[in-house]
Amino acid sequence: MTRNAIRLIIITGSLAIAAIIGIQIFWVKRAYDIENDRFRQSAVEALNEVANNISRIYDLTEIETPVERLEDDYYVVNLRTPLDAAVLEHYLRQEFKRHDVNTSFEYGIYDCDTDEIRYGGSVNANFEIDHIEPTILPKTDKFLNYFGVRFPSKGSFLFQNLDFWILSSIVTLLITGFFVYAMFVILRQKKLSEVQRDFVNNMTHEFQTPISTIRVATDVLAQDKIMEQPERMKRYVQIIKQENLRLKNQVETVLTTAKVGKGKLELNIQLQELHVLLSEVLESVKLEIGSGLTLKLDAEQTSIYADKVHLLSVVRNLVENAIKYSKKPADITVVTKNDDYGVVLEVKDKGIGIPEEYLGKIFNKFYRVPTGNVHNVKGFGLGLNYVEQIVKAHKWKINVESKYGVGSIFRINIPQEK
Repeated sequence: MTRNAIRLIIITGSLAIAAIIGIQIFWVKRAYDIENDRFRQSAVEALNEVANNISRIYDLTEIETPVERLEDDYYVVNLRTPLDAAVLEHYLRQEFKRHDVNTSFEYGIYDCDTDEIRYGGSVNANFEIDHIEPTILPKTDKFLNYFGVRFPSKGSFLFQNLDFWILSSIVTLLITGFFVYAMFVILRQKKLSEVQRDFVNNMTHEFQTPISTIRVATDVLAQDKIMEQPERMKRYVQIIKQENLRLKNQVETVLTTAKVGKGKLELNIQLQELHVLLSEVLESVKLEIGSGLTLKLDAEQTSIYADKVHLLSVVRNLVENAIKYSKKPADITVVTKNDDYGVVLEVKDKGIGIPEEYLGKIFNKFYRVPTGNVHNVKGFGLGLNYVEQIVKAHKWKINVESKYGVGSIFRINIPQEK
């Protein structure tokens, strides 16, 4: 699947999901508004019945519109006589239950002598008395005698009646989550596919070069007259040995990286002398680039606990990586020094550097920094990932500083036991 096709699928799917969510929000809001209107109508009808029942008790004429809504959850009811709280609570329970207003409410009665609303009581959704702290209900100047009713749990009561819409919203969110996850999987598989393709291409190229060299060398050695040229035969034998070692190192790199990825890497930690190991691993590098390699081994305390084989591989990878990305002639410096925590090992180069946007990716498996017009850089994209994994396995720290066009510094902090 092409990148444009994936992009089209993502855009189309995102628009479809956005439309579904928008429609869902619209219908949920509309359903909520309908329930709110129904609740308001039921509350007004119930309070009208309460007012009429009380008027009949006191032989008063009925008031045409005794109920007024002051706030979304607060109503006041006009009366023309003082009222007893017990009588009011009885009729409130009766009418709310009859009109299916099954939610908690608070009520209070206005006292004109004190010009305040006396707290009447609080009733829960089961129409039982709640023993809670009294709340101050708002007053109004529109009526002389009145009582007020507040529904503090109105919002939750309305949402209880929207169970279908809540369920459909949950299903929509699940579908949205599944779509997002599916897009994530598709993009990840696309990336893995590209990485795998690049790795196979790099591996094929890396293996073909020594294999071709070995084949040519063996063809030369198969000639009868080569026996008459011992120096030439010795040179071709050496070439075969070098290319065989190169193949061996490449295979070991792939296998070791696979072990690290599976968590099966076992380290043989022993006390090592860092400078001795550096001299051992950098001897062949000096033969290759000569004066291009500078050693500044300033550390005085150099005893560390490490796996010798993997530490040598880490240093070799960092130095070879510096050589790959350096302009000719190479200028590479290996530095050791002590700090408050232990030994610091640095590999510096004055190569092409790493652009800032790629610094966070260079330790990813199979990742290779785009090199523009530089096409002579070989490798699997495993070296720096291997270095990071070995450093982490030793519980060390590694960081990199780089400036494009100037060079890079790879720094490993190795703690020492006091």
